[in-house]
Amino acid sequence: MCGRYAITLPPEAMRAAFGYREQPNFPPRYNIAPTQPVPVIRPHDGGRQFLLMRWGFVPGWVRDLKDFPLVINIRSESAAEKPSFRHALTRRRCLLPADGFYEWRRSGSGRQARAEAFLFRRPDRGFFAFAALWETWHSPDGSELDTVAMLTGPANGTMAAIHHRCPIILDPRDYDAWLDADATPQQTRRLLTPPPDDLLEAVAIGSAVNKVANDAPEVQAPATADEPGPIEAAPARHARKATRPPADDGQGSLF
Repeated sequence: MCGRYAITLPPEAMRAAFGYREQPNFPPRYNIAPTQPVPVIRPHDGGRQFLLMRWGFVPGWVRDLKDFPLVINIRSESAAEKPSFRHALTRRRCLLPADGFYEWRRSGSGRQARAEAFLFRRPDRGFFAFAALWETWHSPDGSELDTVAMLTGPANGTMAAIHHRCPIILDPRDYDAWLDADATPQQTRRLLTPPPDDLLEAVAIGSAVNKVANDAPEVQAPATADEPGPIEAAPARHARKATRPPADDGQGSLF
């Protein structure tokens, strides 16, 4: 599960990387959390469009948000068969830009339990994009809410030492294919594969990321001597059991 990520590069760099027409201005975010508004890139009028959506997918048939669980990750293996996601997979595919994301590895039990945080980023610190699905939810009062969630698949070798699942990260050469509204699920299924093992590096970081209110460069500071150090990539078959991030104590706004 991917429950936190980051966008720290400037707006001009994101616009250059993803080629949308809008010129948004936004501050760096080091600790983006579920339910916050997040930047989404989707096809629009023959080009690409930047807009904000709530991170937490809600199918159109849901009547009350309180009756539906928060969906921030969607399993790519079953999305085409699930009523909640199959229509979005066919017609509402999008990109979620990022330049880093976080995952936790638990060890020990009881009072000895620890949750070790790791930052995953490209070695060149550049942008990448999660494959994602979006949906507009219509409230009974007539209001609308655009929502989004990223797709996940089996962990690659770099990720498997920490978690058995990994976000689907698209090759830039495949952005157009993923966003093509006329593409069938069969045509896009080939894109839903784990990223290459050398695409990302895993950096052990401190515990500041555990608190949503912390949203500064210190969130990505390397772990100190009494915190976990670097890890080695492991084959996916040795993946550990999935864990959740430590509990949040609040939410913020992307902008």
